[in-house]
Amino acid sequence: MSYTKIEASHLDFFIKTLGEENVLTGKNVLDYSSDHTEDLIYKPEAVLFPESTELVSQLVAFCNTNLIPITPSAALTGLSGGALPYYQGVSVSMKKMNKILKIDEANFQAVIQPGLINEEFQNRLSKKNLFYPPDPASKGSCTLGGNIALNAGGPKALKYGVTSNYVINLEVVLPNGSIIWTGANTLKNSTGYNLTQLMVGSEGTLGIITKAVIKLISKPKYTLLMLIPFNLVSESCEVVSKIFLEGITPSSIEFMEKAALEVIQKTQFANIPFELKKNEKSYLLIELDGNEEKKLLENAEKLYAIFENYDCGEILIAETSIQKENLWKMRRNIGLAVKSHSIYKEEDTVVPRNKLPELMKGVKLIGKKYGFKSICYGHAGDGNLHVNILKENLSELVWSNIKKTGIREIFSLCVKLGGTISGEHGIGLVQKNYMDIPFSKEMISLQKEIKFLFDPNNIMNPGKIFPD
Repeated sequence: MSYTKIEASHLDFFIKTLGEENVLTGKNVLDYSSDHTEDLIYKPEAVLFPESTELVSQLVAFCNTNLIPITPSAALTGLSGGALPYYQGVSVSMKKMNKILKIDEANFQAVIQPGLINEEFQNRLSKKNLFYPPDPASKGSCTLGGNIALNAGGPKALKYGVTSNYVINLEVVLPNGSIIWTGANTLKNSTGYNLTQLMVGSEGTLGIITKAVIKLISKPKYTLLMLIPFNLVSESCEVVSKIFLEGITPSSIEFMEKAALEVIQKTQFANIPFELKKNEKSYLLIELDGNEEKKLLENAEKLYAIFENYDCGEILIAETSIQKENLWKMRRNIGLAVKSHSIYKEEDTVVPRNKLPELMKGVKLIGKKYGFKSICYGHAGDGNLHVNILKENLSELVWSNIKKTGIREIFSLCVKLGGTISGEHGIGLVQKNYMDIPFSKEMISLQKEIKFLFDPNNIMNPGKIFPD
C-alpha cells in the first residue's frame, strides 16, 4: 500500500480543525514514538489530540480521503507495539477524551471515554461501592480504550473475566469517518452480528473507539491476600487445579519465579516485603474476596490444608491494607524491573490451566536448547504465563536465532497444549509473524477480509496483527 506523506496543507487542516495546541510535529513527537514494548521506536509525522467524537470523525475522514495512515494511541503502555505508527502518518491520541460521562447506579453501567485511566475509573466507582474488575499491571497509567482494544485482563480475570465481559456497547468512528454504535445498552442482545465484541481486541485496526458503555458489579466487602513459597516450581503450577477441585475460586492466583523477585531487588523497583529464602524457587500470590469474612477465612483454611501436601515454605498472610498494597506492588513491578535489567522479549503465552506445568517445563527446556535465560511470572489461575527471555550477554547472532526460531518453538508448544500465543497483550507488531502457528491460511484470510470490509484503504493501524 502506498501512503501519502504529510504535507503543509494537511497540517493546515489539522490545526484548523483541532487548534495549534492539539497538533504536535517535529521533535515534539518523540514521546509518542515508543511504548513499553522492548526497544521499538516508530515516529509519527504528527500527533493529534481530538477532544470529541465529531473531531475524531473529521480527522479520520480526511485521512481516509488522503490515504494518510492512522494509529490510535493513548497511554502507550502496551507490550505488543500495537500503538506504534509503523507506517508513520498520524498518531491520533485519545488522551484528552478521558471523562466518565455517566455512572448509572440503577443499571450498574457507566459511559466512559477511551482516554480514561483504568485506576481512576476504579477509584471513582469504589466510592459508590461499585466495581470494574479488569486490572492490568499498568492500571495506574493504562487507559480503558487501550484495554478494550487489546481485550486486557489482569489478575482478577481469573474470577471475574476480561475486558470483553464488561463492554456492553461502543461508539466507534469507522475508517471512512462514519460514527456508529455497535449494540445496545442491555445485558442481553441477540440482534444480528455482535459488532461490539468484534471491536474488542481488534487493536485499533477496524476503527477508533470514542465511547464505551461498561457493565459494573458490586464491590466485594472483604479481601484476603496470602503468599505461598514453593521449593519446587512444578508444584506451584500443579497445585492450581487442586484449588479449584476443592470448590475454591480465588479472585487471583499469581505465579512468580524466584528469579523475578531477585531482578526486582537489583533494580530501582526493589521492594520485596518478605525474606527470600534459599530453598524457595517460586511463589503464588493468592487473593480471596467476597462479602462474608467468615467464608474467606474458611477458604483460607482449606488452602492451608491443600498446601500441607506440597513442599511449601512459611505462608504469609497480609494483615493490613499496606501489606496487601506492597505485595501487589511487588507483583505489578516485575515487568518494569525486567525491562530495566536487560534487553528482553516478553511472550504472553496462555494454555488451559492444567497444562501450565507442561508449559513451564517446556519453556525451560527450550531455553536450555537455545542458551537463553527466562524469567516467568503471570496469571497461574487462568494459564496465562508471561515468559521474559533475557538477552543479557548473548551475541547478536544467538539473539537473532532465538527471536527467529526459539520463540516459534515456545508458541508451537502453547498451541500443542491447547493454548495460543497471546492471552492479554495482543498481537500488534511483535507477534504478527507468528500468527500462522495458531491459525490456518484460511483463518488468516477470513480475518483479512473482515479488515478489508471495514477499512478498504488500509489506513487504520496498518501493519499490525497480520503476517508480513
